[in-house]
Amino acid sequence: MNRAQVQRAKQAVRESVWALLEPTHGDVTGRIPSFIGADSAAARLAEHLAWQAASVIKAVPDKAQLPVRARALQEGKRIYMASPKLATENPFYLLDPENLSIPPIEAAERRTAAKVAQPVGMHEMPVVDLIVCGSVAVNSEGVRLGKGAGYSDIEVALLQEAGLIGPNTLIATTVHPLQVVEEVLPESEHDFRVDIIVTPDETIDCPPHPRPPGIFWEHLAPDSIAAIPALANRKPSNR
Repeated sequence: MNRAQVQRAKQAVRESVWALLEPTHGDVTGRIPSFIGADSAAARLAEHLAWQAASVIKAVPDKAQLPVRARALQEGKRIYMASPKLATENPFYLLDPENLSIPPIEAAERRTAAKVAQPVGMHEMPVVDLIVCGSVAVNSEGVRLGKGAGYSDIEVALLQEAGLIGPNTLIATTVHPLQVVEEVLPESEHDFRVDIIVTPDETIDCPPHPRPPGIFWEHLAPDSIAAIPALANRKPSNR
């Protein structure tokens, strides 16, 4: 399939999963679904050795992963969250449990985090121990579909190019069981796969798979690069 066909195939899967969830979860179309059982999935993730060994976590700001962020802060782990659309010079928010003046469940909420967290650039970040991402659909091979904006792929690529994650840095996602599909999922060469899938009922350790080496500049439009300072500042001179 060419790139346009891959994008259409991805969107078809998203639409299918959103349609499965909407009768019980409300309006989830166009979003990383906030799912019933997210608290239980966060508790199950906390039982994983990768979580227990982690002290620095990069987490998405989606509501579905709010219980994950709150649990991390409660356990004394530092969290880095991307700012909306990575549109600021310092594109990550640092939530440090040692410096919080409000309860972790409040600090972990996306809008509150934007007010109380410390904005930081990648040059200020330590090595990340674990990444927690949101998904619309995922399969047991670790192939994952987000909502289609592409920011999670850019975040991972930026962290990789900055040396803040490596090939052994695990990536986890928490999802509803209906989001775990059996079919082969379409993927692009810039897409990362997840290593751990956690639902309220089970933990799936996915097989190892090579991770994209970094930014695929040819896949990014000039205006997209210009809108993300962290990208614009790294753009090769010949691009």
